[in-house]
Amino acid sequence: MKLHELSSAVGARHTRKRVGRGAGSGMGKTSTRGHKGQNSRSGGGVRPGFEGGQNPLYRRLPKRGFNNPNRKVFAIVNLTELNQFAEGTEVTPEVLMTSGIVKSPKDGIKILGNGELTVKLTVKANKFSQSAVDKIQAAGGQSEVI
Repeated sequence: MKLHELSSAVGARHTRKRVGRGAGSGMGKTSTRGHKGQNSRSGGGVRPGFEGGQNPLYRRLPKRGFNNPNRKVFAIVNLTELNQFAEGTEVTPEVLMTSGIVKSPKDGIKILGNGELTVKLTVKANKFSQSAVDKIQAAGGQSEVI
């Protein structure tokens, strides 16, 4: 098989609809827009979600919840993920990023106490859960809020 022998699958490619190019094309005169009415006019048509004057769906459904514009979203790290570091390592947000545990730090990093910590580490993060602090200290390490 050569490059010039390649062809698309049957039905994969369509010719463009050329409207308004004469009666013989079958799409002349009204150019597939029909006769009169809002959609036949240039600039015509209705906005997305318009239901002909009926109360639209987005207004019929109740509003739910509240989106706090000032909320902080933290990148979550569990203690089990910290076991991959060597004994005595200082774990900072930069170290977590380079190791691939955290993809983006968002508004900060929070360490949660899921699982067990088996190595002694100095962990520096923006927030800690109380169980995480207890388990880090039980393993002989330290937790520092930055």
